[in-house]
Amino acid sequence: MDTDAVKLLQGRYCNSLTEYSRFVTREVFIGDVPMGGNNPIRIQSMTTTDTMDTIGTVEQSIRMVDAGCEYVRITAPSIKEAKNLAEIKKQLRMRGYNVPLVADIHFTPNAAEVAARIVEKVRVNPGNYADKKKFDQIDYTDAGYQGELERIYQKFAPLVNICKEYGTAMRIGTNHGSLSDRIMSRYGDTPQGMVESAMEFMRICETLNYYNLVISMKSSNPQVMVQAYRLLVETMVAEGMNYPLHLGVTEAGDGEDGRIKSAVGIGTLLEDGLGDTVRVSLTEEPEAEAPVAIALVERYSSRKSLVESLTSENSNKTQDLRLRTQDFHHNPYEYKRRHTYEANAFIGGHMVPRVVVDLSKKNLKDPAILGDAGYLYSALLDKYNMAEQSVDFVYFADELPSFTLPGNLKQLYNYKTWQKLADKTMCHPLFTLKEYIEADDRSSTLNLVKVKPADIDSDLFGALPFDQSLVFVLETDSLLGMTDQRSFFFKLEELGVDVPVIVKRSYPEESQKDHGPWSMVHGQEELTTLLQLYAATDLGALLVDGFGDGVWIDAPEIGTKTITSTAFGILQATRSRISKTEYISCPSCGRTLFDLMITTQMIRSRTSHLKGLKIGIMGCIVNGPGEMADADYGYVGSGTDKVTLYRGKEAVKKNISSANALDELIGIIKEDGNWVEQE
Repeated sequence: MDTDAVKLLQGRYCNSLTEYSRFVTREVFIGDVPMGGNNPIRIQSMTTTDTMDTIGTVEQSIRMVDAGCEYVRITAPSIKEAKNLAEIKKQLRMRGYNVPLVADIHFTPNAAEVAARIVEKVRVNPGNYADKKKFDQIDYTDAGYQGELERIYQKFAPLVNICKEYGTAMRIGTNHGSLSDRIMSRYGDTPQGMVESAMEFMRICETLNYYNLVISMKSSNPQVMVQAYRLLVETMVAEGMNYPLHLGVTEAGDGEDGRIKSAVGIGTLLEDGLGDTVRVSLTEEPEAEAPVAIALVERYSSRKSLVESLTSENSNKTQDLRLRTQDFHHNPYEYKRRHTYEANAFIGGHMVPRVVVDLSKKNLKDPAILGDAGYLYSALLDKYNMAEQSVDFVYFADELPSFTLPGNLKQLYNYKTWQKLADKTMCHPLFTLKEYIEADDRSSTLNLVKVKPADIDSDLFGALPFDQSLVFVLETDSLLGMTDQRSFFFKLEELGVDVPVIVKRSYPEESQKDHGPWSMVHGQEELTTLLQLYAATDLGALLVDGFGDGVWIDAPEIGTKTITSTAFGILQATRSRISKTEYISCPSCGRTLFDLMITTQMIRSRTSHLKGLKIGIMGCIVNGPGEMADADYGYVGSGTDKVTLYRGKEAVKKNISSANALDELIGIIKEDGNWVEQE
């Protein structure tokens, strides 16, 4: 996409970049549960049972609905499974469950045509429904390309006509890992290629006067996923379309990693006001997905009513904001980190984002308190060992630790306490805005100054003495979420201020303790999950756009170890700072050829020390080769008790026994010189 086109598009993929406002889409009818328009954001998931196991699929579907799923998706890899959807539907209805069913289709148009007569919705993947992926590079002429589109029309039109006849909805679901050779040859492995892959099928639907569509742009990389959805909306609007969006990060993984990665991608788009249904793809039981999706979505119910009350005072406010956002140079369709100077060769510039934790309320007589921040103290050796996830700053407020700290760990103190320190070598002051302006004594290396978004328009901000030791700590506690944070960065850009910024977010916010999601938390596990999801949204949504030189999660009710892990997990998910192995692990389905959860844990147990390596773990071939292209190595089910191993997108060992597959994978990693022994 050329530069002029990008300038025209910026800020138009959502109502406003600086105030929450939901993008209104066409209403689509899926059984008795409509989506889009003014309907709530819907929750869904997908079964992992064999579709021919009718009772197993029915019982799992019931658990999913009881957990909060409003749609249940079931794989139909062949006509046999597609036909059995009728029996599954019958059994569910007999038990009083009228949940709309979605048939998941890949490669098999004939199965889709059967399923469309039975279920309320079918999902097709344009990359493999009537196309192919063999990683062939093909040089198409315009006429040759048009000929391919006509061939796809002939294969796809029968399904569209069946859906029209039976009132069946359809999701056109692009997957980054399964873009066809045709799309890859013309557009490359890009968000633009993902969008065009879907748009081709959407245009066919409109040619046939079929509009009961839902669209998705899934990727295992949240950054790519966010860019693709934004570009999709922009492209739809340009062509007079506004179809509902199904949001999801595919192959997100399990546990903390899966929740954080999902929240970075899904949460960023929800903050943009985009999204009409959510599926969180975890390598766990499907009923575990709905509560995570619900926690992400619920946040926007209360925000919607608040925004409506604010904007009712000025009906033109949203439109005015939309127009102003087009003036910013931020490009939402590709990653570019905000330019800042590099303060003290430590923060900003090309440095990785830094992590801050608050230890001011810990026992400052015990060096072991640093263990949860990544510095493991050995009393025997009287020394610290750094973990891969070691924080960069610790905040002690007004108290001094009675033990010696690691030589590379920077300490933060409130300004008045810092003034009294005899040794200020690794210690830095944290000022209020007023204190910094009036201070006679400042650090010659790093000065951190607390600011709020509104401060940027104050006289105090205008009086700041700028020099290259200054770092902002942006504090937000607004119910309007990260939009205030984004506004702050846009204003810095407008003023030409290139000061590095650490983004600090407090959980739970004081204004939310007595109502909303925080008030419904009944245990530490739920509290931890909300922290992971909210922080991944609030901080991740900035980082995927290149904003932020550090993160500071303030959560007094959460342990330091969890805060540290969450902060580094967010940086990993946004590809801002790599501190561990990344697992691109699919959530399993009826096509899966082995137990994904057990296999993922087995692979993790022997490879989790390989920092920076990306390992794909796929249950079947549907998205395997494509997602391998984003991974260094891949482990893909290829038959009963058979696994194919990949190096990037290349299959290097095919159909080997699953009993030997992990040893073989480690052997390939060793051959490539990427193995290190675990300490």
